[in-house]
Amino acid sequence: MDSAPEAFDRLLRERSAALLRTAYLLTGDRHLAEDLLQAALTKTYLRWSSLRDEAAAEAYVRKVMVSVYTRWWQRKWNGERPTADLPDVELLDPYGAADEREYVRTLLAGLPRRQRAVIVLRFYEDMSEKDIAESLGISPGTVKSTASAAMARLRSMVADEAHPLPTPHEKGAP
Repeated sequence: MDSAPEAFDRLLRERSAALLRTAYLLTGDRHLAEDLLQAALTKTYLRWSSLRDEAAAEAYVRKVMVSVYTRWWQRKWNGERPTADLPDVELLDPYGAADEREYVRTLLAGLPRRQRAVIVLRFYEDMSEKDIAESLGISPGTVKSTASAAMARLRSMVADEAHPLPTPHEKGAP
């Protein structure tokens, strides 16, 4: 078995991009995603010696990310952060695919936390219902009903005129 630093370094090299994507999909913000991943990796590293199976380390990191993410949003205050300078550049990517990705992120942000976590883990991370249930500490039946409710909510949001799919030429589209 590899030493903790070697095995942990290998996890970082091979899976950090995928873990960052999961964190981004959970938070909807690049900087918060980096903070979330860093917090989860720190907690994982500190508990590395108690992991029974190093092959399950990535799943453990995801479980820690969802747990930390949930605790962050249970805080009383989660308001805006002041900044001295406003950006002068256009923030939206001018390409249609980027607008569609942003639209999906906007829709995901409209879901309750558990529904969002289930959808991200199921459809972006391609995890099984059993693995999601273990990650979130809920039953597989709850995963199924939560996914079903989330999909129904996403469909209604898409059908709602307040959430139209942006066209590539629309600037400032959601």
